[in-house]
Amino acid sequence: MIFLVTDFGAADIYVGQVKAVLAVQAPRVPVIDLLHDVPPLNVKAGAHLLAAMAARIPEGSVTLAVVDPGVGGARGAVAVRADGRWFVGPDNGLISVTAARAAKAEVHAIGWRPESLAASFHGRDLFASVAAMLARGRRKAAKLETRPQLAVSFGADDLAEVIYVDHYGNLMSGIRAVATPRDRALTIQGRQIVHARVFSDVPPGQLFWYENSLGLVEFAANGASAQQLLGFTPGNRVA
Repeated sequence: MIFLVTDFGAADIYVGQVKAVLAVQAPRVPVIDLLHDVPPLNVKAGAHLLAAMAARIPEGSVTLAVVDPGVGGARGAVAVRADGRWFVGPDNGLISVTAARAAKAEVHAIGWRPESLAASFHGRDLFASVAAMLARGRRKAAKLETRPQLAVSFGADDLAEVIYVDHYGNLMSGIRAVATPRDRALTIQGRQIVHARVFSDVPPGQLFWYENSLGLVEFAANGASAQQLLGFTPGNRVA
């Protein structure tokens, strides 16, 4: 299977072009859209979203991850094998949190290049083809070169910021909930938000934080938009 994580936007022209490459080069491999609405150009948010989703991606699969504001520049192209899963994308930190949290990670620079490579669309012309090669077991074709580490790494630590806002207005942070005491009130713009297990445990309209389905601290409100109530956007700090 090939999984897609990008900031391309589901309504734009880019995802379809990537899928067209995969359909030609790996026609029998299922392609699954995990997320195409990573906050645009926000590599750090994308890195923490990818890491949160990685544990539920099946072993043996390939994830094509592209949040690439430096496309066409000096940043490298990598394929990382982390806990039995391949992650293909730019070496700009996007895959680094996943790699840092893995029990075992191998870093490989991608040596293969297509005959035609659009300077502004490596996701289609380079990364999609390499993802297809790996999904079909054609590792040698990708011309992978082992590297001791990624050129850019954010490390394994949590990110105390809002990294994603869903269409309900829930605010997902980069903080793993397992290490956050349930009796701790989290402060946002001077407001202290207490923990609740689920939405129905608080009165309508009340803000709370909880452990979401990815294991991250998320801010929500029962029957209302936490984003509207708090005025939060991706990148805002959580204390």
